[in-house]
Amino acid sequence: MRVLVVEDERVLADAIVRGLREEALAVDVVYDGDAALERAAYVQYDVVVLDRDLPTVHGDDVCRGLAGGPGRVLMLTAAGGVADRVDGLALGADDYLPKPFAFAELVARIRALGRRSAPPVPPVLERAGVRLDPHRRTVHRDGRPVRLTRKEFGVLEELLRADGGVVSAERLLESAWDEHLDPFSNIVRVTMATLRRKLGEPAVIETVTGAGYRL
Repeated sequence: MRVLVVEDERVLADAIVRGLREEALAVDVVYDGDAALERAAYVQYDVVVLDRDLPTVHGDDVCRGLAGGPGRVLMLTAAGGVADRVDGLALGADDYLPKPFAFAELVARIRALGRRSAPPVPPVLERAGVRLDPHRRTVHRDGRPVRLTRKEFGVLEELLRADGGVVSAERLLESAWDEHLDPFSNIVRVTMATLRRKLGEPAVIETVTGAGYRL
């Protein structure tokens, strides 16, 4: 899941980002409304965690700009009254969380919104003898359990969700890593080699020259 955190209180923003990355989410962060709109214009986020009181462009205007897009908006604010929540939802927010909040609740709400933004998929993904359970975070190859890192799991999940379609390296970078990764890195190729080795023979991941990878 790709998440954008928009929060002008840098200490809070950075704490949220660290916690979400520990939950195996790919997270980017910006500290004002103008940067949020710019980032969302060229990166497709599953969930945007949006502070309402932002500099440069107010959070209300950011929310209006994001409304109707493919991602979901979780609005944060220190104003927790019913009228404030109603106003936030009327602007196009999908959920509303008053400050201060429990981090576990923030994670639960982000995951719930992520499920709503994603296209329907079977609860368990299977293809070519590979079985991946997103809920239990388990992978099996022909009945044999396969232990994967978080990034390997994310890459394999993207390949399975494509249902035989080709997934570009750029798409894998967007879905499993965050903006701090060097776009010229060979991390996708290295991860794919490790994933192939762990899944074993016969090989099920095909490299499509000039296009990406297919399972």
